[in-house]
Amino acid sequence: MAFQETATKAGPSPKVGDSKINAKDGLRYKWIPPGNFISGCSQGDKECYDDEFPNRKITLTRGFWLGETEVTQQAYEKIAGDNPSVFQGANLPVEMVTWDDADSYCQTIGGRLPTEAEWEYAARAGTTGPRYGKLDDIAWYWNNSDFSTHPVGKKKPNAFGLYDMLGNVVEWTHTWYTVQISQENINPTGPTLAEFKSLKGGGWWDDPDLVRASYRSRIEPTDTDYNIGFRCVSN
Repeated sequence: MAFQETATKAGPSPKVGDSKINAKDGLRYKWIPPGNFISGCSQGDKECYDDEFPNRKITLTRGFWLGETEVTQQAYEKIAGDNPSVFQGANLPVEMVTWDDADSYCQTIGGRLPTEAEWEYAARAGTTGPRYGKLDDIAWYWNNSDFSTHPVGKKKPNAFGLYDMLGNVVEWTHTWYTVQISQENINPTGPTLAEFKSLKGGGWWDDPDLVRASYRSRIEPTDTDYNIGFRCVSN
């Protein structure tokens, strides 16, 4: 499926810290301004894998509204009419959704899934290290999750006001995965087709070395897991 740009409505220019509620799913979305960042393995990070190289400067020329939290089960059921999650709870992140499930939800609310570059830029929120804060303060992961997902928004947010960008559930992106990172430098969207979709963020099941801004994982778009959810870019 081709990448589709999400339009931003005309009006006063939004700024960092601005938020809005999507009327269709009832979730809050935060404004992510245009800008640039160094993608891939963070300087000094000794936990990186081969597919996190090479580093490169990426420029995003368009800002976008990104889910303040991962899509909750309450919101997903409102839009999709069902709740496939293993760990049940209205404010827990939805999981056990395929890429098509996530893509359909985002399109239904008038949005799309973020590209891998957009996701990493939003997660870093101006930081240059492996994580945007002390891991136990910002993320649910193997060492503190008690083998389960947790209600969204309970850990500290990053500088863009986004919660659980690291930990809780791994997140689908719009981008097809390739071992060699795309060399596109401006608004990269990645290859037009591949075997796997790119996942970002690490989750409740993951060891600390997988819960980093540059970490990349992959899965076939038809697969599901109780460690995988998503968030959307809204219109």
